[in-house]
Amino acid sequence: MNIYNAIEEFPQNIKTVVTLGTFDGVHQGHKILLNRLLQAKEKTGYQSAVLTFFPHPRMVLQQGGEFKLLNTMAEKATLLQQQGIDNLIIHPFSLEFSRLTAEEFVKNILVDRLNVAAIIIGHDHRFGRNRTATTQDLEEMGKEYGFEVQQISAFEVQQTPVSSTKVRNALAEGNITLANDYLGYPYFITGTVAQGQQLGRTIGFPTANLHVAEDYKLIPAHGVYTASAQIKGKTMYGMLNIGVRPTVSGFGQTIETHFFDFNEDIYNTQLQLNLHSRIRDEQKFESLDALKKQLHNDAQTARAYFNL
Repeated sequence: MNIYNAIEEFPQNIKTVVTLGTFDGVHQGHKILLNRLLQAKEKTGYQSAVLTFFPHPRMVLQQGGEFKLLNTMAEKATLLQQQGIDNLIIHPFSLEFSRLTAEEFVKNILVDRLNVAAIIIGHDHRFGRNRTATTQDLEEMGKEYGFEVQQISAFEVQQTPVSSTKVRNALAEGNITLANDYLGYPYFITGTVAQGQQLGRTIGFPTANLHVAEDYKLIPAHGVYTASAQIKGKTMYGMLNIGVRPTVSGFGQTIETHFFDFNEDIYNTQLQLNLHSRIRDEQKFESLDALKKQLHNDAQTARAYFNL
């Protein structure tokens, strides 16, 4: 997959079929769009292109709030590449860009820059300045500039339309099972294994402490989860604690994983932690012995989940 960090970088001589949006999470609903995009590619013989934006428009247009994303840009690129997309264009989103009219966006971006033959959009797509243009407006412009418009209906999981917002809400509540149903894959966190306080070692539960560089990445609700990761080509299973470690007077949020039957030095390793299920809330114990006893129970629960 080719990655371009601005629309201007994209070669103008390539004819494309395009879909556009933030694609945060690349969830089940997004995959319907992407599959239709690949069908259009097959039909036309043109290259597929996803046009997305960074920062997320809400980060620019609604400043002041602490808006978190399901994916870092690197994670999103990986997920889109797995779908078989030819080209990913990550255009910088700014106030100036947001002021483009629908006509300017279609003519200057889709037609002149991306040489679009077909555009695939979601059921609720609106675009242009203040998101005032509709699918009907886009279809009219398609007739004028010679491109096809295909619109997708809402995809449903458990009779509920999937959206990135619903995934975020599920994760904020710690409902990892529902979030994963929406996504179609285990929610994951990527980062670097950093040196922690190594308190886990003293009670028989050494942990890998994950540092996430991107502060906009959504970390699920505090609690204990089952987790897995690929380490040196092998799938390792374990239990993951997200929280502030109240029993040992921790401060600041940590993401710590105890991998079963594993005792290797993985400091400074890049790791993707996949979250599978929630075991319990984070809680404060009256002693380290009480904490240790609970960790043994958690380990049994996690091992049973993975059939270990």
